[in-house]
Amino acid sequence: MANHRIDRVGMEVKREVNDILKKKVRDPRVEGITITEVQMLGDLSAAKVYYTVMSSLASDNQKAQIGLEKAKGTIKRELGKTLTLYKIPDLIFEKDESIAYGNKIDQLLRDLDKK
Repeated sequence: MANHRIDRVGMEVKREVNDILKKKVRDPRVEGITITEVQMLGDLSAAKVYYTVMSSLASDNQKAQIGLEKAKGTIKRELGKTLTLYKIPDLIFEKDESIAYGNKIDQLLRDLDKK
């Protein structure tokens, strides 16, 4: 039963962080960032937040990571206003590589079809 709560809290954190990034954070480095998944620890003390950036440039990815780290305090404060948790989880931002990996596999399959 506890696993359902962890999943629900993760989904709520994902929805709220997406909303906060769009409406509250004014840093241009975080524009175009989409939160794809949130994985919560079992005790809800930390959340690993996976994100994607529309640009594929390495410099844009680095700027997005720096922007998210700078906005972490604002995001946690806004989460504290909306979530009814005893302790707001620590946020760990990581770039989601699954979309790029899926695109690479798709390209390999298309290349096989051409041969």
